[in-house]
Amino acid sequence: MSRRMRTLKQLLAGKPQAIHSIGPDASVFEALSLMAEHDVGAVMVFDAGQVVGILTERDYARKGILSGRLSKDTAVREVMTPEVIFAASDKSIEECMAMMTGGRFRHLPVMENGRLIGIVSMRDLVGEIIDFQRHTIEDLRRDMITVMTPSSY
Repeated sequence: MSRRMRTLKQLLAGKPQAIHSIGPDASVFEALSLMAEHDVGAVMVFDAGQVVGILTERDYARKGILSGRLSKDTAVREVMTPEVIFAASDKSIEECMAMMTGGRFRHLPVMENGRLIGIVSMRDLVGEIIDFQRHTIEDLRRDMITVMTPSSY
């Protein structure tokens, strides 16, 4: 029996549904506090109900700390990534892993019918791939035992 890896929609169904967001004029300190409070590595940046960027811990490390900016004195818009790459909810885990690896980013917002429905991280995808491989190995072992067990003599 050939198994297929799940889609982003299926993966998101097993995750908490909250999408953490902040405005572009908020301080980076506020954004980092929000990330710490919810144990996430990225927040979406919304302005007037529209996505205008994504802010990750990596953004702040590279564009904030290394530039000598203080989180309390820096607006989110100054260090966020404004060119957000989205994935459709029907994309496979493999497709998204390739997209994220090739683009060198770790958080991928997921859209369905023009609406943001969640964010997946590289950790989510790696966990999904490990789980898929574990189940595949279990299926192969079960099939091998079935083939090797004499049904009658």
